Amino acid sequence: MPQIPEKIHELTVGQLSARSGAAVSALHFYESKGLITSRRTSGNQRRYSRDTLRRVAFVRAAQRVGIPLATIREALAELPEERTPTREDWARLSEKWRSELDERIKQLNRLRDHLTDCIGCGCLSMETCVLSNPDDVFGARRTGSRLMAERR
Repeated sequence: MPQIPEKIHELTVGQLSARSGAAVSALHFYESKGLITSRRTSGNQRRYSRDTLRRVAFVRAAQRVGIPLATIREALAELPEERTPTREDWARLSEKWRSELDERIKQLNRLRDHLTDCIGCGCLSMETCVLSNPDDVFGARRTGSRLMAERR
């Protein structure tokens, strides 16, 4: 991992990419979504403060556990402007996300358990499909797992 001298307080997008492991395109995307900020030089080049490294690490860690970018942006918006997330911030925010992740894990376990029921059916011959039609919401109106457009 390339080292950046301590006397350098701002990073180019290439330096930020190299140090954070995030692609340049991902950094531009994060910036477009308001997750990180940069300033522009007189030559219109992006410059990021060193603490952006921690913000990028925060975003990527949250993404790895499945937190949507909109939720991450809301969490970062709770921090005072330009402040880098701390370990305490992560602990507080990740605690909020725990119940959401627990529910997602339950859903994935149910999906996994029903997946074996579908092997070989091709979703063409089943009266109901627990994957495409959970809780048989449409079973009273139609058979099969695909929903057809209503005809008038």
